[in-house]
Amino acid sequence: MKKSRGILVLILTVFMTAFLAFTSAVGLGPTGTGAAKNIKRGLDLSGGVSITYEASKKNPTDDEMSDTIYKLQKRVENYSSEAQVYKEGDNRINVEIPDVTDANAILEELGTPGSLYFIAHKGSDGTENYSTTDGVTYTLNKTIEELEEDGSIVLTGTDVKTASAQVVQDDLKNNTNVVDLTLTKDGTDKFAEATKAAYEDSHDSIGIYYDGEFVSVPSVNAEIKDGKAQISGMKNAEEAESLASTIRIGGLKLELKELRSNVVAAQLGEEAIATSLKAAAIGLILVILFMILVYRVPGVVAGVALIIYTCLDLICLNAFDLTLTLPGVAGIILSIGMAVDANVIIYARIQEEISAGKSVQTAIKSGFQKAFSAILDGNVTTLIAAFVLNWLGTGSVKGFAQTLALGIVLSMFTALVVSRFVMYAVYAVGVRDKKFYGAKKEREPIHFLAKKKIFFTISLILVLSAPVAMIIFGKTTGSALKYSLEFQGGTSTNVTFKEDMTIQEIDSKVTPVVEEVTGDKNIQATKVVGSNQVIIKTITLDVATREKLDNALVENFDVDPDLITSESISSTVSKEMRSDAVKAVIIATILMLLYIWFRFKDIRFAGSAVLALIHDVLVVLAFYAIARVSVGTTFIACMLTIVGYSINATIVIFDRIRENLKTAGKKKDLELVVNTSITQTLTRSIYTSLTTFIMVFFLFVLGVSSVREFAMPLMVGIVCGGYSSVCITGALWYVMRTKLKKK
Repeated sequence: MKKSRGILVLILTVFMTAFLAFTSAVGLGPTGTGAAKNIKRGLDLSGGVSITYEASKKNPTDDEMSDTIYKLQKRVENYSSEAQVYKEGDNRINVEIPDVTDANAILEELGTPGSLYFIAHKGSDGTENYSTTDGVTYTLNKTIEELEEDGSIVLTGTDVKTASAQVVQDDLKNNTNVVDLTLTKDGTDKFAEATKAAYEDSHDSIGIYYDGEFVSVPSVNAEIKDGKAQISGMKNAEEAESLASTIRIGGLKLELKELRSNVVAAQLGEEAIATSLKAAAIGLILVILFMILVYRVPGVVAGVALIIYTCLDLICLNAFDLTLTLPGVAGIILSIGMAVDANVIIYARIQEEISAGKSVQTAIKSGFQKAFSAILDGNVTTLIAAFVLNWLGTGSVKGFAQTLALGIVLSMFTALVVSRFVMYAVYAVGVRDKKFYGAKKEREPIHFLAKKKIFFTISLILVLSAPVAMIIFGKTTGSALKYSLEFQGGTSTNVTFKEDMTIQEIDSKVTPVVEEVTGDKNIQATKVVGSNQVIIKTITLDVATREKLDNALVENFDVDPDLITSESISSTVSKEMRSDAVKAVIIATILMLLYIWFRFKDIRFAGSAVLALIHDVLVVLAFYAIARVSVGTTFIACMLTIVGYSINATIVIFDRIRENLKTAGKKKDLELVVNTSITQTLTRSIYTSLTTFIMVFFLFVLGVSSVREFAMPLMVGIVCGGYSSVCITGALWYVMRTKLKKK
């Protein structure tokens, strides 16, 4: 690169950094497009709409409630991946949708969950089940019970898997609005029989009856055997979307009616947001200063790349309309750690090449080339996990996956593209002395494998402490882990204060009182906007504790005891959602194993990587069990963060082992190769663990109680990930390679 071109690149980099920083901080235009303040936030960070439905059926079964909650959860995720649906009392369901302020608009779009029926035009005796006088309005001639006895109800809402509005071209190539239906397996069989009969009867109709009226009466133009139907004849896109929405909401097992709807404020409050942002800013500044201290000029380049990465991440969260929640913050922290990691790998390589006697220009080129495979494999394995979690996960798992995937892609771009151009530009303008880049002294290999039995013993004790602690606590306290209300349900207390309280006042005054009485450090207090009501969610409280809490609220805030009500609520993480999360993690782990096997051409690399990953997860689980840290939605995010972090650290060491195996020749000493590889990457392992730890540490120090409960296990996971990558993974591979000689 010529000097003039290098100057131009540096000037453009300065302008681009300034522009991105301004855009992410202030935004563009009168509405502040792209600004961090406009990022869509979850209910815990920004508030939203809370709707309570009541089942029309007096005593619904647990299965009916569970199925309705799960399907309603899938419906509301169209508004936000962070929307929550949970049971309240015996026959009520709460829906919470973040970052929206118009409850009526949501109710209108979502529709009233009622009963949906597909009804054949004629019964078994040939009489009409429904009729019309004007061809527009249809009247049901029989009761639903009579239709069920006659077998005239072709399908119910539960037989419909999906319904969506689409735009297709008709025979004349004109765009037309339709509704596409996909049926379940049972629904497919029933619909095939019904459409055959209607088609053979002069293209007769099948009416769609919802909540007491016909919403559509389409004619049958063919026998439909594959379970995929299309309803045409819509006037416009709005009519098609309305019908699709009606069919989707009619797929619930229970008929629901709206009981109340409120706009609620953020659960964590402005203090949690402010302290998290402050922690992130302090951590980022310290990480950049650390990189400059260690890597000199490349450290400055890394700092610029990290600033650009952070700004791009915030802008893209806006652009892709992703919802940011507390678990999403974990995804950002992990991706910042991986962005630092990529730079550390590159610049450590450059220092190695300079130490080997190469020129600065050659060292820069070689450093980027040799670091590429480790960066690619580490990030791709984590991306695989993110994509599977987004595909199969629900709720906060999906939100975490989206945030993580975005961060990984951007971190690879800034490390491999932005850093590369800026480094070449810096060299081109005259910064060519080796002292500006540093040199890495060649170390004697540390004999890690000589201590592998000690490391394996320590790890075995740490891993076994998880089931042992869970068994002990299970027998002594009745609960193996300290489940929060998201996992086991709890108590919702509605309090009406005499004066309007801000979120900050609730955080500073009400929350400490509730925490002291209940012993729950993970309570959720939300304010009903436009009223003096505050909804306090805690772990399940017995009658005595409920009375104690009521008395404490009366004594401290002089509230009217008659205006305090309590209800039992179900977990916001349903069995189905937990099942989806477990399924996603298992599939992601299998796919990561296959990818590592494919890239390293040896299943022992993949096997030892996955064993180390399981080791880290179990150690963090042991910490949750022993320290009695609340297990809630942040637990899922924490475990997923550890999975991504652990696999990335392992890949870097395996990449160096792979490289050294190629240069060692046929008479290679495997133990020496492994020890050398771990020693060569030791600095990277320490630096990356340290920089990521710094980010989370300040989140722990400055955060509110719920944030600290989230940050603490993350710190344990980061330390454990660093330990396992250095002390366990290489030793595991060595044992597999020497004991299992056949590939």
